[in-house]
Amino acid sequence: MIGILHNVPLAPGSAFSEASRDVLDQVEAIEGALGELGYPSVRIPFTRDPGESVKAIRDRNVNMVFNLCETVDEDPRLCGHPAAVLELVGIPFSGSPSCALTLSTDKWVTKQLLDAAGIPTPGYVLHRSTTPLEASRLRYPVIIKPRFEDASIGIDQDSIFGDKGELRAGLSSFSRRFGDVLIEEYIEGREFNVSVFGYPNALVLPIAEIDFSGFPEDLYHIVGYRAKWDRDSVEFHQTLRVFPQTLSPSLVSDIEKLSAHCFNLFMLRDYGRIDFRMDGRGNVYVLEVNANPCLSPDAGFVAAMERSGISYRSVVDQLVSFMVLRNGRSDRTLPTPPR
Repeated sequence: MIGILHNVPLAPGSAFSEASRDVLDQVEAIEGALGELGYPSVRIPFTRDPGESVKAIRDRNVNMVFNLCETVDEDPRLCGHPAAVLELVGIPFSGSPSCALTLSTDKWVTKQLLDAAGIPTPGYVLHRSTTPLEASRLRYPVIIKPRFEDASIGIDQDSIFGDKGELRAGLSSFSRRFGDVLIEEYIEGREFNVSVFGYPNALVLPIAEIDFSGFPEDLYHIVGYRAKWDRDSVEFHQTLRVFPQTLSPSLVSDIEKLSAHCFNLFMLRDYGRIDFRMDGRGNVYVLEVNANPCLSPDAGFVAAMERSGISYRSVVDQLVSFMVLRNGRSDRTLPTPPR
């Protein structure tokens, strides 16, 4: 039996519920693909009572798990805990280990690791609500990002500030809502998303770009919360994913090398996504390392796989094979991948 472990999403209509409930689309898609492949599966919710999840795993004779947990009870700081529990009880699971999930969820730690490794990333400072603003070394405009949230929660047009005065005036509302925030130099330019897939060796998939050409002139070119989740917004309809064919070989090489470097540096496994910005002078910066990108059929990671000629069902099948491979010579009985 294969378990599909997932966080319990918010009720419809709650703040940020659109992002929260996307996990159910992923669960349904994985469940459907496993059924087509002949693998029985069971949904297992994960909450702050991990004993219930472990009991369900044991009661249903689950011997491997698709880990789709993005939070625990909507706390993104706990996103690595479900993986840690699976590691403790010895259940093979899909995706990155707990350490990778924990590191990459913390935007401030991510930036420090990128800096330490010599990987270019926009200038930044961490701001805590209990300390004075220290952003004198940053170049404006800047963008505020919650330290721990993902799915562009807390990021939209009003997250960008053109000067220090605007930043001081708007900073307190972000701190009240999200606690610690990252203040990052906004890079005007092209945005690339690069998916990586494979185990034990990962391959860099075709480079995707966000096409902002349809954005109104008064909007910053960002993929904020409305662009991802508000189907009635202009941002949602004007952040088109394309796979550019005219990038220079040197740029492609640089982005691919940086993607592989980030994947290995953060100890990602099976799949991940690296987000980039390129300024007008051709300088490339890493914005984010995503250890658990969305696996919904319409998500960017799946689009990159399909661009490589790999169907959604094949992605799920290969993830199962990765878990079987990691299980090694354990006496635990695992399903045999269909031929």
